[in-house]
Amino acid sequence: MNTLANNPCLQVAARILLRLAFGFLFLAHGWQKFFQYTIEGTTAAFGQMGVPAAGLIAPVAATLEIVGGAAIILGLLIRVFAGLLGLQMVAALFMVHAPAGVFVENGGFELVLALAAGALALFLVGPGRISLDALIFKNQQSNKVLVNA
Repeated sequence: MNTLANNPCLQVAARILLRLAFGFLFLAHGWQKFFQYTIEGTTAAFGQMGVPAAGLIAPVAATLEIVGGAAIILGLLIRVFAGLLGLQMVAALFMVHAPAGVFVENGGFELVLALAAGALALFLVGPGRISLDALIFKNQQSNKVLVNA
């Protein structure tokens, strides 16, 4: 039986699917913070949620989500951006959403948990062969383990 574990084509496809889905979601959330809520509105919302230094955190979070989401889609510096976004979502889970329970309709953590899991999974598995990382770093021996699969 040809499983994901021993089928390189399925591994490449799975990584691309993860990158497209999670990259799009992060990009959309960053876009929302900048252009729908505005940074001022996002800052105010973060402040109401108890996020410390909301005036600093809001634009940093929004920028990381836009830039990181685009980078994940392209497979560019994926471990850097996926790791940072995963940590951002874990922080949001514990700082804001955990007290509200599981469900997002009550302000709960289900969405940030899913986003954290996806980002951290990409951090662990890397971008795959069809990515800018693979193209840019193809000749670097130290990166072969990171991009090879």
